[in-house]
Amino acid sequence: MKKFFETIKNIYKIEELRTRIGYTLLLVLIYRLGCYIVLPGLDPGRLAELQGSTQEGLVGLLNMFSGGAFGNASIFALGVMPYISASIVVQLLGMFVPAFRKMQMEGESGRRKMNQITRYLTILILAIQGPAYVTGMVPRSALAVGWSSFTFNIVATIILMAGSMFVMWLGERITDRGIGNGISLIIMIGIVARLPYALFAEIVQKWTSASGGGMLILIVELIVWFFIIVAAIALVQAVRRVPVQYAKRVIGNKQYGGVRQYIPLKINAAGVMPIIFAQALMMIPLLFGRYDATRGIAAAFSSYTTVWYNVVFGILVVVFTYFYTAVTVNPTMMSEDMKKNGGFIPGVKPGKQTAAYLDGILSKVTLPGSIFLAFIAIFPAFAVLLGVNNQFASFYGGTSLLIMVGVILDTLQQIESYLLMRHYDGLMKTGRLTGRSGM
Repeated sequence: MKKFFETIKNIYKIEELRTRIGYTLLLVLIYRLGCYIVLPGLDPGRLAELQGSTQEGLVGLLNMFSGGAFGNASIFALGVMPYISASIVVQLLGMFVPAFRKMQMEGESGRRKMNQITRYLTILILAIQGPAYVTGMVPRSALAVGWSSFTFNIVATIILMAGSMFVMWLGERITDRGIGNGISLIIMIGIVARLPYALFAEIVQKWTSASGGGMLILIVELIVWFFIIVAAIALVQAVRRVPVQYAKRVIGNKQYGGVRQYIPLKINAAGVMPIIFAQALMMIPLLFGRYDATRGIAAAFSSYTTVWYNVVFGILVVVFTYFYTAVTVNPTMMSEDMKKNGGFIPGVKPGKQTAAYLDGILSKVTLPGSIFLAFIAIFPAFAVLLGVNNQFASFYGGTSLLIMVGVILDTLQQIESYLLMRHYDGLMKTGRLTGRSGM
């Protein structure tokens, strides 16, 4: 505890870090206040139907990412999901379209162009999702007196688009002038905001349990949850270090190179994207529930606690982990960059053999990482079957847990870098916080 207070004191001594943390907290507060501002034209007391339909499935995932704003019909209801969707599309185009790949290689100027394209694509996605949300999700019974459906649709769509762009702007400002990755931090804050309610509901459920021993079971659940968090941290931070030797170069009176460094290949290079993609696909079988011939298939995938749902979901997570890792990590490009800088892997020839060697290692480390990720993805279903309520069970794994762990590690890594740069002790006595971006 003394070490903790000493670290807080050191953080306060660094003016730039103190200002960045205060700025971040201010923008996060603005975002959370906006999540409770209901769209004009709606009666907040009549939104129970919408809030009840946004608890499970893909809609529940969107509600989680928006911090509950989706279920509240807030001005920030669409949150940052349109921006994330646009970012994924642009990232995929950068892997397969030569023009986008060229922009990625142009450094800072190329990154600005890609960001501008992402913003334009975000507006296009909002122009589709905004009217779809207003007409498909918001119940007409919630309209206030004096508002027609046509007027509300137009006004609400414009406000939803503006609100989502404002949230995106808040995220960018946090990234530039605050601490941590702004977009990820906004998502994480929305997830964490649900944790006290979920934990309180679980405590009430165990306290009022008729079978007895409810509080003892709650203590066991919290211990299991702690170990799952530890396992998720290990998954996020785990890397396979590949040694790289750089040739010696003498320029003037100085010698460069000649030292051994390492390429850290992450065990889980795909992050939470495989779970998000898999959850989106798991909603497809529900579309066949209206037909008699396929009603049985829809019933088998109607709940995330069924056997077939978890088997297929786990397989999809493994498949998408390999796919997204192949898209985001390019061994050929890594080999070329290494060759340009005079680096080589001991015992491996530069060029194609180096690329094949890196690809082989990546395939080997991705397999256990994908299986572990699939286990974390389906663990909330086991938690529900063991008696944990639906709200708290979502924090036992899946997207919620991985986003919380990853974003918190990233933010702590930035804080630690400021402390070490000012010659203060880091956040830990031993070891080093690597996070996702530092690996």
